[in-house]
Amino acid sequence: MTATHDIHADKILILDFGAQYTQLIARRVREAGVYAEIHPWDISASDIAAYAPKGIILSGGPESVNDGEPPRAADNVFELGVPVLGICYGMQTMAAQLGGEVSSASHREFGHAVVRARESRLLDGFADSHAADNSAELSVWMSHGDKVDALPAGFTVTASSDNAPIAAMEDPDRRFYAVQFHPEVTHTLQGAQILTRFVRDFCGCAGEWTTGNIAEDAILRIREQVGEDRELLGLSVGVDTSIVAAMLHEAIGDQLVCVFVDHGLLRHNEGDQVMATFAEHLGVNVIRVDAAERFFGALAGVTDPEEKRKVIGRLFIEVFDEQAEQLQDIAWLAQGTIYPDVIESG
Repeated sequence: MTATHDIHADKILILDFGAQYTQLIARRVREAGVYAEIHPWDISASDIAAYAPKGIILSGGPESVNDGEPPRAADNVFELGVPVLGICYGMQTMAAQLGGEVSSASHREFGHAVVRARESRLLDGFADSHAADNSAELSVWMSHGDKVDALPAGFTVTASSDNAPIAAMEDPDRRFYAVQFHPEVTHTLQGAQILTRFVRDFCGCAGEWTTGNIAEDAILRIREQVGEDRELLGLSVGVDTSIVAAMLHEAIGDQLVCVFVDHGLLRHNEGDQVMATFAEHLGVNVIRVDAAERFFGALAGVTDPEEKRKVIGRLFIEVFDEQAEQLQDIAWLAQGTIYPDVIESG
């Protein structure tokens, strides 16, 4: 990756219709090396256009397209000229919105199924077994109550099962593809390859959303944003802050100052190991604050686990702030943690 390349340029938009597996779709796309974002199904047409996706995936969902006001994709999803993949409910709303017919199945299908693939750009070459006529069979995971009865104009059936005569459909001229099963779950054995084919081959994404490129991109952005300023990080020795410390040090070197609040609650000698790893071996500027006695005193007599957590969190911030006030010319504060913790900490 070069310094001028935007690893977010190739991106997939996932419209969420409420499926329990939507996050898995994003994970599979990212595992294929492609950046993806999940947005609610009712995102505006203008926002979809502004996002400028290379492809769009319509997720599954618990609703029926035959309800009074069912969730539906914005019309420009099918007008942008990019490939579209419908999954489960995504297939059903695609069919309904483009002129096909969808009805309630005689019984809800949930669990393992075998689909027989026909001529298909999306499914060609994938097989877990073969039928008597040597046609390809795929082991998949189904979860649906409705079924497509009539195809929209331009579509052909590309897979069927005993309970779903139209288990997959596509219109290759307009690059619209749909499957009734869930390729994002591991129960669909060829699912990851199917999604990879869609985002890499059909959408033309280069596959540069990789761990190495993400780290390099973050380092370049940090270096550009921070400039010659100094930055402060609270090093809690967890995975999150440790990774951030290493990346910040790579980006800005001695401009980074880490404060390690040693509260005495780590494993035996772990505080010394932290200093050895970051200060001695990596050369990170780490200030160690020995606050064990303060934490022990504050926790004395506290038995409730939730109250202990609050005491530790509150005191950690107090000690960190005291140390931060002694530092000069700090322009930036870094926080390496999961997003819910960012919200909780303010």
